[in-house]
Amino acid sequence: MHTPPQYVGEHYHRAMGHTITNQKQLLTRVRRIRGQAEALERALSDEGGDCLALLQQIAAVRGAVNGLMAEVLEGHIREHLGGDDIPPEQRREDVAGVVAALRSYLK
Repeated sequence: MHTPPQYVGEHYHRAMGHTITNQKQLLTRVRRIRGQAEALERALSDEGGDCLALLQQIAAVRGAVNGLMAEVLEGHIREHLGGDDIPPEQRREDVAGVVAALRSYLK
């Protein structure tokens, strides 16, 4: 079942029900990312920090962000593009939005 559009400003947007449904899980991921970023900041602030430990921490932050992106993207695709009842014009708009977000993310 697709989420009906909502009028916001000059544009119609469909509510992201998948982010509401998985809100606790997504917030847990964001908090973990925040903790990893703070640990990275602390490691960079320490004089004589271990370069290998920094690289591992950077990789951990990147992996956590990639996991968050994948989860939200999958939910968006399933909810906003996967339904049989989505009008073709809306589907085209949603595909364009996903493509734009992916291009921005992959820069």
